[in-house]
Amino acid sequence: MQGNNGDYIVIKAKENGVNVIGLTRGKDTRFHHSEKLDKGEVMIAQFTEHTSAIKIRGKAVIITPFGQVDTEE
Repeated sequence: MQGNNGDYIVIKAKENGVNVIGLTRGKDTRFHHSEKLDKGEVMIAQFTEHTSAIKIRGKAVIITPFGQVDTEE
């Protein structure tokens, strides 16, 4: 794993209205970016010096360097 400077994840929405929310790094965790995906849309997200976590709401497939996660499981 590359740490905080470059790891990517792929998010594919399995339904309309999947929310992808970027959370900040630092002493206070805050939302800093939000996207809404419709069924079939794909987003590639990157962890950076400002993004420490990504929250996904809704049915989606997430592909990471560690494997694939399906939110329906």
